Amino acid sequence: MDILRTITELSHAFGTTDYVQAGGGNTSCKTADTLWIKPSGTTLSGLTMESFVAMDRAALGRLYEAETPAESAAREELVKNMMAAAVRPETPGRASVEAPLHDSLSACYVVHTHPASVNGLTCALGGKAAAARLFPDALWVPYTDPGYTLCMAVRKAIQGYKAEKGAEPRILLLENHGIFVCGDSAAEIRAAYDKVTDALARVYAELNVSTKVPMGETPSEAVVAKWRNVLAEALGLDAAFIVASGRFCAASGPISPDHIVYSKSYPFEGVLTVDNLRAFKAARGYAPRVVVLDNAVLGVGATEKASRLALTLAVDGAMVKRLARAFGGLQMLRDVSREFIENWEVESYRAKQA
Repeated sequence: MDILRTITELSHAFGTTDYVQAGGGNTSCKTADTLWIKPSGTTLSGLTMESFVAMDRAALGRLYEAETPAESAAREELVKNMMAAAVRPETPGRASVEAPLHDSLSACYVVHTHPASVNGLTCALGGKAAAARLFPDALWVPYTDPGYTLCMAVRKAIQGYKAEKGAEPRILLLENHGIFVCGDSAAEIRAAYDKVTDALARVYAELNVSTKVPMGETPSEAVVAKWRNVLAEALGLDAAFIVASGRFCAASGPISPDHIVYSKSYPFEGVLTVDNLRAFKAARGYAPRVVVLDNAVLGVGATEKASRLALTLAVDGAMVKRLARAFGGLQMLRDVSREFIENWEVESYRAKQA
C-alpha cells in the first residue's frame, strides 16, 4: 500500500538521532476507516511496512466519548483496554499510546519526534512566547500528561485553532515534550520540519548558542573500574553495567517524558560512596541511571543497553539545557507531571521494550 510505504520511509528519515533517541517518537498514516501507527516501544528507524499496528478508527473513536474515571490508574487501564479493542486482528500488537492523538488529526501522515533542537524551545521558560514569534501558525500545547489526557487537550485546542484560523494546524509544539507535524504528503511533512529546524538553527547561531555539548576527557578504564566496584556494592544488579563519558553539564532534573523513561528524573550528583548511593535510592525510590562526578558522567543500568541509553539521554538533556539558554533557560517538569511518568505503566512497558 502506497501510504504505508510512505510512512515507513518517513519513519526512517525522522528516526535518526537528530530527531529521536531510543524508542522515542511515533508515526502514523490513515484512511477514512483505518489508522496505522507505530507499535509502542519500537524504534522509528527499525519499522517496516508490516510493523505498523492497524486500528479501527470507529472503535478508537469511542474513546473520545467514554466516561473515564478521575483516578489516573483506573483511567489509564480503561484507555489501554479500549485501545487494545480497536486493534485489528490481522496486526496484533500494542499501539503507541499517542494513537488517539494521531487519529484526532485529519491529515494522512503524522510524524511526532523529540529533536533536541526543537526541545531547546519547547523546554524553555520563554518557549511559548518565542514560538509565537517564530512560528505564528503553529499550535502551542501547554504541558499535559501524555496519552489520553494529552489527546483530549489537543482535540480541544484544535477546535479553538480551527475556529480562529479556519483550518487545522500543521505543526504542534508540545511544551516539555516535542513536536507533531501533519501533512497529506511526504513533501509537506519534510517542508514543515525544515521550516522549524532551519529557523531554530538561525536563532542559535545569531545568539551564539553552540549546538554541541562540551565534554571532558573520557576517564581511564582503571578509574572506571573503581567506580564500578562502588556502584555494584551499593546497587547490586541495578548497576550491573556502566558506560562512562567525559564530564558535561547534565540537567539536574526532569525535562521530558523520554528523559524520565530512559535516564530517570534526577541524576546522582554527590561523592561516590556506598552510603551516598543507597541514600539516593532510598530517597528517590530508584537506583540512579545517571551519575555525575567531578570528571565524568556515567550511564548505569541492569543491562548494557539500559546503561548506554541512560547516558545517551543524559547527553541529549544536556543539549536541550544548553539550547534553552536561547529562550530564557531550562524549564523542568513539575512534580505532579514527573510522578505521573514515573508511575505510568505505559512508560514502564516502553522502557522494557527498548
